Amino acid sequence: MISTIHQTSSRLSEPSPNRNMSLTQWVTSPDSKHSPSSAFRRKRIALLLHLIEKIHRRYGFVTILDVGGRRNYWNCVNLDFLTRHQVTITIANLPGDLEIRSREEEIFRYVEGDGCDLSMFADDSFQIAHSNSVLEHVGGWENMTRFAREIRRLAPNFYVQTPNFWFPIEPHVMKPFFHFLPRTAQAHLVRRFNLGHFIQAISFGDAMRKVEGINLIDRKLFQELFPDATILTEKLCLMTKSLVAFRASEAGE
Repeated sequence: MISTIHQTSSRLSEPSPNRNMSLTQWVTSPDSKHSPSSAFRRKRIALLLHLIEKIHRRYGFVTILDVGGRRNYWNCVNLDFLTRHQVTITIANLPGDLEIRSREEEIFRYVEGDGCDLSMFADDSFQIAHSNSVLEHVGGWENMTRFAREIRRLAPNFYVQTPNFWFPIEPHVMKPFFHFLPRTAQAHLVRRFNLGHFIQAISFGDAMRKVEGINLIDRKLFQELFPDATILTEKLCLMTKSLVAFRASEAGE
C-alpha cells in the first residue's frame, strides 16, 4: 500500500499555512504543510519521486505531463529536488483553469488542452504522465475512457490518483454519505447550503451542473480504465480513501 512508502525531507517542501483559510480550504489546501491533504499527498507522492530518481539515473533528465494539474499541487515537492533531477513539468489544463507562473518557466511549462483529447502530443512524448484528482471531473464513463487512453498513450510510466467512491466522506463537499444520495437530493442540498468547495447554487440547474460534474469510481472500475497498471490504495482509519493507478515501464526501472 502507498501508506508503507516513506519519503525523505530533501524531496519535499513545507509551504507556510494561510491563516485566512476556511476549515474546508485548510483541510484540502496544497499550500499549507499542516493540512491533512498535504500530509496525504506528501506520503503518496513518494512513489512518484522514487520513479523520478530512477528515470534520472538512466537518462539524466525527466519529462512529466501533468494532465489537469495546477502549479500549487507541486508545492509539496522541493524545487531543488526537481532542479537537481532535471525535471520539466508540462501542465495541461482547460482554458481558464491554467495558472501560468512565468518566473518558474525553467521547470514548468503550460499548455491549454482537454485531458480527453491531447492529440497535439505524439505517443510517448513524455517519460511520466501524471494526474491528481482529475479523473472524477472529466464527465461520464466515455470521457473517463478517453482520458485514461490518453494517459496510457502519452508516457510509458504513469501515476493517476482519484478518490475512492466507497470512502464515506465525499471529498468535494466534505460531508459523509453525500455521494450515496440520488443526484436530485444532492442538487437540493447544494441549492440550499454552502457545502465544502461548493458555494450555494444560484438555481437548481446550477446545482445539477455542480453535482453532475463529479463522478467518483471504485477500484474495479479504476482497474478497468487502467488494465496494465497496479492499483494502489491510500488508507484512512483502515478504509480506502483514494486510489492510485501506477505503471512503471522497463525504461523506468
